[in-house]
Amino acid sequence: MATTYATGKRKTAVAKVWVKPGSGKITVNGMDLNSWLGGHEAIKLKVVQPLLVTKQETSMDITATTLGGGYSAQAEALRHGISRALASIDVTFRAALKPQGLLTRDSRVVERKKYGRRKARRSPQFSKR
Repeated sequence: MATTYATGKRKTAVAKVWVKPGSGKITVNGMDLNSWLGGHEAIKLKVVQPLLVTKQETSMDITATTLGGGYSAQAEALRHGISRALASIDVTFRAALKPQGLLTRDSRVVERKKYGRRKARRSPQFSKR
C-alpha cells in the first residue's frame, strides 16, 4: 500500500495529511504529537480518535502540515484529514468512521461583521436620553 493524501478542514484551519503503513508515528509540522500539542491530553485524544476507532494506532505513520486557526482547530482539522485518508484506504474503515461523525466537516465559521453593528449581530447600546 502506498502513501495516501487527504485534506482536513475546520473553521479557518487546514491540515494536509499523508498516511502510510508504519509503526504508529505521528509527525505534525516537523514535530511529534507530544511536542506539538504539549500537555493538551484531551486534544491529543481527538487527533488519534480515527486511529483508535479503526484499530490502526500502531500500524500507520502519519505526517501532517497544519496552517491557519488555533491549535484546537488545527487538531480537529488533522482529525478530519486522518479520517478521510483512512476512509480512502479501506471501505470498512469508512463504515466505522461515519457513525462517529469523523468524516463530516464541521463548517461553522465566524460570521462577518455587519456595518452599523458592533460585532456580527450586536447592536450599539441604546440611549433613551
